[in-house]
Amino acid sequence: MTKWADYGISAVKFRDDNVYILSVKVHEDKGESIGNAFEVRREDIVSSIKSGKTFCTILRKDNKWSKGEDVGIVAINNKEFIRTDKNQTERDNLSELPEF
Repeated sequence: MTKWADYGISAVKFRDDNVYILSVKVHEDKGESIGNAFEVRREDIVSSIKSGKTFCTILRKDNKWSKGEDVGIVAINNKEFIRTDKNQTERDNLSELPEF
């Protein structure tokens, strides 16, 4: 298995406003395997991306992980959003990930 990113994100928890992510489930991408999940706050994801760490979404089907989309930060009206796309919608968006 090729390493997809430093970390994979498998699930998301939104704040009550459903605009900003509260936290995500993150797994270390070990190249040949995906590590166990641990919960990370939104602020720490933003900080990690800014410091050069890479993230992608990961999906589990038939007991096997697959790569989703790369995760980045998009600045809109002086606010930062965690997104898998570059559109200008003012909300976090990690596409097809399940919520927990």
